[in-house]
Amino acid sequence: MSATVTLPAPPGPYLEPGPLPGDFYAYEELLSDKEREKVERLREFLRTQVAPIVDDYWARAEFPFQLVEGFAKLGLLDWADPSSSEPRPSNLLVGVTALELAHADASVATFFGVHTGLAVGSILTCGSEEQKRRWLPAMVRFEKIGAFALTEPHGGSDVAGGLETTARRDGEEWVLNGAKRWIGNATFADLIVVWARDVETHKVLGFVVEKDTPGFTATKIENKIALRIVQNANIVLDGCRVPEANRLQNANSFKDTAKILRLTRSGVAWESVGVMLAAYEIALQYAKERQQFGRPIGKFQLVQDLLVKMLGNATACCGMVVRLAQLQDAGVYRDEQSALAKAYCTVRMREVVGWARELLAGNGIVLDYNIGRFVADAEALYSYEGTREIQTLIVGRAVTGGLSAFV
Repeated sequence: MSATVTLPAPPGPYLEPGPLPGDFYAYEELLSDKEREKVERLREFLRTQVAPIVDDYWARAEFPFQLVEGFAKLGLLDWADPSSSEPRPSNLLVGVTALELAHADASVATFFGVHTGLAVGSILTCGSEEQKRRWLPAMVRFEKIGAFALTEPHGGSDVAGGLETTARRDGEEWVLNGAKRWIGNATFADLIVVWARDVETHKVLGFVVEKDTPGFTATKIENKIALRIVQNANIVLDGCRVPEANRLQNANSFKDTAKILRLTRSGVAWESVGVMLAAYEIALQYAKERQQFGRPIGKFQLVQDLLVKMLGNATACCGMVVRLAQLQDAGVYRDEQSALAKAYCTVRMREVVGWARELLAGNGIVLDYNIGRFVADAEALYSYEGTREIQTLIVGRAVTGGLSAFV
């Protein structure tokens, strides 16, 4: 006769209506009333449409395409349509949006960031007025999804000087040859921003490659242990012909590429705060419900110590990114400020998800208890958009008055 094992029930959903429990210093109140309304609509969408399904899609490493229409209805990108009179959102609202997305799921936040920050951002920053009118309306409506292809199989941190993908002018076309790796959204994206080096001038140029272009192939990267919902791809460009009209007219060097990266780098810092807040809230709820030695584990001093350390990390990092957004809105922020935020917040994020997993003990590695997905996904956020080491060298060069430690 087999024994019956009674397991503690998984906690209920940690996403609830209203302000985030981890917003201990009420940073959300810095938003205007109109901005908070947008955040509430997004939060409701994430709570009701995203949170219930992400574990299943994460486990299967598939993308929930049914969410795309929901993102379109939220209207978060309407301002980017050249025909729109809606003002550009504050960087604070953009940051809080990234935080909220990652608080629900880091993969969904990555999908959104790649499309809106990297792909749309490239066209907004480096495209001509005609190119903006041609591509942005459909991208704003999420009818066409974008990707951003910079990283290569042999080039990550050194891609600025070691870009191997080439572009050769042939009349009114460019012939692209090379390979890209870790390109989010690329298995299904309609428009892929590809960065390549001109074989004649050696300058880095940007091109918008449409998915059905001959010579372009994207193959899904399998067996990932993080951001499994994100459909990363290996891209091959084999004699891929792109018209001159698809060359981003204001992308003429890697400095132009860097303009986009410094904006999205701060977005990763915001996402890291979202992951920290989610991990803290999951651990807090578990500590109040889980019984050991006849009492909730939240009554033990060591558990409260872990919770306070988690909250402290998240609150400190939130203060950093809020101030960064204020500097961005004032037009006075610098590259090294984004780099410091990305480096510091992702390190603190790793600590927080580790402590949360520790608090949940064995249950922390089961998807049913919510935290395992965040623990795994944090590893990807720690590395992408520039490693901690590279961010450190950017900041180090700035604080030493230009003494570069780059190789």
